[in-house]
Amino acid sequence: MKQREDIISAKQVRIKTLKGLLFAGLFIAACYGGWQWLKEAPKEQGAQKPYRAALKINEAIFSKTLDDGQLAKTYPVSKAAKKVRVNGLIGLRQDIDSNWRLEIIRQEGDTLRLSMDDIRLLPKTEIIFDFKCIEGWSQVSYWGGVKFSDLVKRYGLDAQMRLSYTGLETPNKQYYVGIDNKSMMHPQTILAYEMNGSALPPRNGAPLRLIIPVKYGVKHLKRIGRMYFSNTPPPDYWHERGYDYFCGL
Repeated sequence: MKQREDIISAKQVRIKTLKGLLFAGLFIAACYGGWQWLKEAPKEQGAQKPYRAALKINEAIFSKTLDDGQLAKTYPVSKAAKKVRVNGLIGLRQDIDSNWRLEIIRQEGDTLRLSMDDIRLLPKTEIIFDFKCIEGWSQVSYWGGVKFSDLVKRYGLDAQMRLSYTGLETPNKQYYVGIDNKSMMHPQTILAYEMNGSALPPRNGAPLRLIIPVKYGVKHLKRIGRMYFSNTPPPDYWHERGYDYFCGL
């Protein structure tokens, strides 16, 4: 009797093992099939359509959570990095034009051109925060410039801010971003012309760059050349290459 029970028990173990192997094989096959399906799916704005659809859902959810009263954590100057890391040089490989102006296209045929002297007439503000790169690193850094909201007020851009987006691009148009205007008007968003209390170095975006602590670093456009406004999402360099458009923190 015991021998028979042992035989039955051994058979049950083998059956369970075979079932386990079968389910494991089916799971692996399903994963591989799903991966192949995703890999071969048509692309939309640099990403496979299913992945892009998931990104759009995330953007729709997280864009609703942005609150003007929700500020990025700030730090004392002593915590700021002395050597600030550069997160990309796209659009910066040409020399700075001595005739540089910030071009603000209010509407077709109406462009405001501001020199650095014009911008420095606005109240100066500083921020020390943890700059986060989408590649996974972060660094506490110290910036000085003017609040974007002060620029809007000074130059009468309220009508433009009632639109949904601001587009920004480097003078050579090699790098460009689109940002929702709620984030642009966040109280910590600045147009920076200083880093660590000194003039902004060329590699870090001289003469003027965007610092927007509610976004990942890919949105902090360096060496701003032009700015324009739209109700539809402006072109965005990394979004076209498969990244999230909102890029919020």
